[in-house]
Amino acid sequence: MEKHMRRVLLSVLTGLFITGASAVTPAVAEPKGGAATAYGAPSKLGARDVINEIIDVVGLKPRFEVRAANVPNAAAVIMNGQRYILYNENFVNSLNTALRTDWAGISILAHEIGHHLNGHTLSKGGSNQQDELEADEFSGFVLRKMGASLSEAQAAIKVLADDEDSYTHPGKSSRLTAISKGWRNAHDQILASAKAGTPNRTVAGINRPVASEPAVATVANTKRSTSTSSRKMPAQYIMRQVKLQSLPNERIFVTTSFSLVRETDQGMEVIGKLQKTNNRNFPYMLESRYFNALFVSTEGILLNEEGRKVGVLTTT
Repeated sequence: MEKHMRRVLLSVLTGLFITGASAVTPAVAEPKGGAATAYGAPSKLGARDVINEIIDVVGLKPRFEVRAANVPNAAAVIMNGQRYILYNENFVNSLNTALRTDWAGISILAHEIGHHLNGHTLSKGGSNQQDELEADEFSGFVLRKMGASLSEAQAAIKVLADDEDSYTHPGKSSRLTAISKGWRNAHDQILASAKAGTPNRTVAGINRPVASEPAVATVANTKRSTSTSSRKMPAQYIMRQVKLQSLPNERIFVTTSFSLVRETDQGMEVIGKLQKTNNRNFPYMLESRYFNALFVSTEGILLNEEGRKVGVLTTT
């Protein structure tokens, strides 16, 4: 049955498969009618605002634009410093119709969003097997959070992926395993959220139980205080200090509960959080309303979305 479905899809979709991440405009994204027709207006897939649904479950800001485009299928790209998710409407619609579920198209978009959020588009080397598996794992995680079954999360890859590895993409078995891993991680989180207690967390080589932060919460939520001590971050809650080249005088910290906190004259202000990614080179990212997303390298170097060093994480 699967082989028959695959033949049907290959006929309907003209043998195309999911493209990966790219830091420049890929050949497949070149418009037939010039740059003005490269991509259209932001588009929703059907009646669902899929992008917002995906972003909601991971708790991040959508620092990219989604465009229906003249591409074979879908791609995560950076063009002129702006991040895009480009997708072919006919491809996605045909896939959903053939598989009789819109989860197929959603999984493709989640995969491409995973490339951006895991920092894959910072590299100029194009697609590679490890990045594809990380994006697949992200896709599985997101679809479980959105309510998809494991079978629904794997539906697109089951029929689109090649059986054997290629230079840029792993074979079907590896990709299904990665999706399953992400799906089961999300499933475990959903089950754990119903239970009491907070699991241990690991950040940049530190493995310590996460305690509550009553002092931070209290200071952040109280009215203006004249006490100097109340305006300082308690040392026991500091895990790393954030030093930004553009804000050399700011005192910003990552706390033991992954909050991003800034010292002000009025006390502690929570301005964002540290998020885990699936990228082996950029295992974390900083999200804040004060600055665009920053990726954290394994050495604690902070890079912006264009891959430029903008600061470091240090011990205090």
